[in-house]
Amino acid sequence: MIEGEVVDREARVRLTVQGARGQASEIEAVVDTGFTEFLTLPPSSIAALSLAWRSRDRAILADGSECFVDVYEAEAIWDGKKQRILVAEADADPLVGMALLSSYELKIEVRERGKVVIKRLS
Repeated sequence: MIEGEVVDREARVRLTVQGARGQASEIEAVVDTGFTEFLTLPPSSIAALSLAWRSRDRAILADGSECFVDVYEAEAIWDGKKQRILVAEADADPLVGMALLSSYELKIEVRERGKVVIKRLS
């Protein structure tokens, strides 16, 4: 189970991301159900973790516009287990997307300091 809290109307959780050379960093990320992929990280975090570049992909933003983003490979500690994920570069707060939430239930107490609980589906 993953737990977090609502801060400034955003559901936030923490997870550890590891790079190819074993560097690790604990990341606080906003849960974004409109983001279909795994995780976004800013360029500074990607560089600090020495993430391996994988591809450049087209992304459709919330306003419907398109852009291209660099995609990297990483490992995340998610619900106590190591999982290989793709990380899209975005110069913004990190986002946890629906690919990482797959096979989990998300509950949010939508109020300041409300609980965020992500629990594996049986």
